[in-house]
Amino acid sequence: MKPYIAQIRSNLRLMGRDRSVLFFSYLFPLVFFFPFAQMMGGRQSPAAMAQVISMVVIIGVLGNGFFGAGMRAVQDRETNVLRRFKVAPVGPAPIIVASMASGLVSYFPLIVLLFALARIIYHMPVPANLLSILLFVCIAVVAFRSMGMIVAAVVNSAQEAAILTQTLYIPMLFLSGATFPVSVMPIWVQTVAQFLPATYLYQGMQSIMIGGQTLAANLLPIVSLLITMCVALTVGVKLFRWEKEEKISGRAKLWIIAVLAPFLLMGVYQARTRENIQRSKILARKEQRNRTLLFNNVRILVGAGPVIANGAVLVKDGKIAEVFDNPPSDTNSLQAEVIDQSGKTLMPGLTDMHVHIGAFGGVYQDARKYADPNADKRKLAAYLYSGVTAVRSTGDWLNNSLKLKRLIESGEYLGAEFFACGPLFTAPGGHPMELLSFLPASMRKEGEEQFVRLPKDAAQGRAQVDDLKKTGVDGVKAVLEAGNSVVGSFPRLDTGVYDAVISEAAKDNLPSATHTGQASDVKDAADAGTNSVEHGSGIDLIPLATFAEMKAKGIAYDPTASVFEAMLDVHAANPEPLNRSLVQQTAPKELLADTRAMLEKRRPDSKAPILQRWVALSNQNLLNAYRAGVMLIVGSDAGNMLVVHGPTVQHEMELWVKAGIPPAVAIRAATYNAAKVLRAEDRIGSIQRGRDATFILLDGDPLEDISNAERISLVVFRGERIWRSELFDQDKE
Repeated sequence: MKPYIAQIRSNLRLMGRDRSVLFFSYLFPLVFFFPFAQMMGGRQSPAAMAQVISMVVIIGVLGNGFFGAGMRAVQDRETNVLRRFKVAPVGPAPIIVASMASGLVSYFPLIVLLFALARIIYHMPVPANLLSILLFVCIAVVAFRSMGMIVAAVVNSAQEAAILTQTLYIPMLFLSGATFPVSVMPIWVQTVAQFLPATYLYQGMQSIMIGGQTLAANLLPIVSLLITMCVALTVGVKLFRWEKEEKISGRAKLWIIAVLAPFLLMGVYQARTRENIQRSKILARKEQRNRTLLFNNVRILVGAGPVIANGAVLVKDGKIAEVFDNPPSDTNSLQAEVIDQSGKTLMPGLTDMHVHIGAFGGVYQDARKYADPNADKRKLAAYLYSGVTAVRSTGDWLNNSLKLKRLIESGEYLGAEFFACGPLFTAPGGHPMELLSFLPASMRKEGEEQFVRLPKDAAQGRAQVDDLKKTGVDGVKAVLEAGNSVVGSFPRLDTGVYDAVISEAAKDNLPSATHTGQASDVKDAADAGTNSVEHGSGIDLIPLATFAEMKAKGIAYDPTASVFEAMLDVHAANPEPLNRSLVQQTAPKELLADTRAMLEKRRPDSKAPILQRWVALSNQNLLNAYRAGVMLIVGSDAGNMLVVHGPTVQHEMELWVKAGIPPAVAIRAATYNAAKVLRAEDRIGSIQRGRDATFILLDGDPLEDISNAERISLVVFRGERIWRSELFDQDKE
């Protein structure tokens, strides 16, 4: 052990006297630290500051390993320094180990210095898992110094060393994330990066610093680094040469492959699974969401409170940190990026409480379009583009709904927040079972399993609700309808079974929604205590006593005016809903063209006058509910023909206002009320301190003209400014 300690001490003394070592170890990294911190807005974002530290540390680790260890060892051999050790009682192992240990000791103070500067100058909080970060960097330093030493072992000259070092160093520097964010690179470049050890170093640091993970969550790259270190140490001792006259064969350079083998294997695995690529995307999104922003000089529609004529909203770490009744006079003290939005209106993101994400709202001539695996994700992107930041699915395939919910929650994909309410409890043969008849026979069984629940009795209904609770759904939906003259008649769910479903949902703390077709259905739903009534009735007027009961029980009313209008437009062969600007911006072009062509082939039929009366009755029921003080929520029933996913809420609110509902009431229904029914009002639906920073900015005041809700200037989702034009490029490679 004495030779090892003696060699380490000798190396440290030499390093302390070498000005070039001191410069490149401590001053040179700061050349990158301060410009990166200023350029990336370190004061406005702890996550950005963490990224700066990661970048500077990686640049330092690569330089420490390949130049501080590898090139230095070659120079010592070239200048006959190692020859002097040959006659001393010391072998190759102490020299190599001492180089790795002394390099770590000399580098460690820089890590501490970077965190100290980040805390003192840029006010970055000290990470709670600082010990994990320090240990991870220490492992990386010795591993990369071992890589540098293996380079020194397999080259015959300084020129060869320079070529091989640059061959390894340059790709790791530019493709790992140390200089450019990996997530913005083309997929094929990101895939190539998975073969580089520095990529795992960068991602490990990001995961620990930004993702809040521990060493255990990064066990695979840590083990790979340690294996690389052990292999490099073993090979380095075996191939060690004391004098420059000693040559080694060209095949010896293949030992580099052996040293990097763990990362080559991981690269092959990642090229197949792309797990790390998705992980990088999520970490980049967390960094964006952790910035500090001040939206200044804005009119604020709070959602559940008075309007602030000219104020400001401070966003920090993805949350609303402060709401100012007047623009702050001293913005510098907030350490935020100031975004002046004079003349604009800031309001909560909109919520569509009734969508069917698996349906398209139109038709395709090419049936293969319906099987597009990215179609549902794109619909959620269309909602976010339109300022609809949350949607409630009220009838879709269960597994797909849960998958979409997890996808948005993880940050892997940018789209509207997804609340899964379903499958639908109905009677055998009842609505919407008739829709399954349009599916191929091979898919009908899957449809029954994923789309509906058909309880035979109250006990089975309660058990099915309990089972759904375990899957992680956000609510359940039941159907009370016996049909009508337009769609035909079908069996209605037994009220005893229905009551059991609703009561069990309440017991399980699951919000319940009920599809109704006429006034008697609404009465039964109100008696059972459902949380929301969907559609109400377009066939007859709902008694005022029923609305009074709904108000007393806090039951929300969702009239879905859009779908009544759409049914009329289909039977009247009217393509006007497809002409709205935001619809044309968000909907697939082929869907709009094929749907328009379908309508052109139709002629107005005898059902159009009936549906015209339905629209009038639906509007009257909405007005009566409002006058009775019933809580209103906005849902469009998107996915039905001519109700295309995207700017659905804006059109629904416009229909309400035309029917006589005040704009302020419609806006509250689409924001705070919706969040309350979802039981998410502590996060979304209002502009209040502590809520998610999810809101939209409009070029106009929707209280004056509800159509201004479509004039979207900016969408902010969980603190991230959304580049709307890029939302539809997420699945492109």
